[in-house]
Amino acid sequence: MNTYIEGILILAGINLMAVLGLSLLTGFTGLFSFGHAGFMAIGGYASAMLTVKFHWPLIPALLAGGLAAALISAVIGKVTLNLKGDYFCIATLGFGEAIRLILDNVQYFGGARGWPGIPNYTNIWNVIAINLLAIVILANLIRSRHGRNMIAIREEELASQIIGINVFKHKMVSLMLSASYAGIAGGLMAHYMTFLQPKMFSLVKSTELIIIVIFGGLGSISGSVLGALVLTALPEVLRSFSRWRLVCYGLAVIIIMISRPEGLLGGYELTPSSIKKLYNRIITKKRTRSQGLGGGDTL
Repeated sequence: MNTYIEGILILAGINLMAVLGLSLLTGFTGLFSFGHAGFMAIGGYASAMLTVKFHWPLIPALLAGGLAAALISAVIGKVTLNLKGDYFCIATLGFGEAIRLILDNVQYFGGARGWPGIPNYTNIWNVIAINLLAIVILANLIRSRHGRNMIAIREEELASQIIGINVFKHKMVSLMLSASYAGIAGGLMAHYMTFLQPKMFSLVKSTELIIIVIFGGLGSISGSVLGALVLTALPEVLRSFSRWRLVCYGLAVIIIMISRPEGLLGGYELTPSSIKKLYNRIITKKRTRSQGLGGGDTL
């Protein structure tokens, strides 16, 4: 495989890992977060510390990084999950920026200058394997009773509480699992870039993840996959435009949001059965049109 294309696919897979977690929180539970770059930073620095300082293998270090992000999210969730609407969003934004500023001043990790010399353990194969496992876990969770409860909370929180759903508990589970996905994504990024710097996890990164989730479609795992692939590759495709490529990137996102506000695959999943139904629908439409044209000719 071409090294350049492989690099884009690895970056798309890293973004996808964080986007899958954010999709659970935002697309299926209805909580918008602008702090997921902070969870990526926690997972990235924690896993890098374990591989560099304590010589852990990659997979245990990634799991530990995801666990660290989940534990921090539990503390944050304890005080923020009772906030409604925009207030939770603002609280997560403040958390993400606070993590970045703290890391700027921790010299153990290199501070604002960054931390070089992280081993290059991330490759296309372990990224694909981790993504597939993450998708299977998320899909099974969404189909379970817990996933249906999360969707009910997204649709109508008060009604969910009235029928006996523990709203706070399910929000906490969603936040912790979402943060653990972001933490693992941060660990993969650290061991691909072989360098970490706090500004890599700024508000811009959190906004990018939110855009991918909305672009792909809220409430769709397939949409998250498609969104991560398209929006990670798009800036590279537009690289020949140099300074205008990010303008084109933003314009493409705006066009999609205007023409299809629900996202590319909002609420839909690309399963073998759904693809077959779509194919049959297209064939039926073509036959209907051809028969209509034929009838007009005979008349």
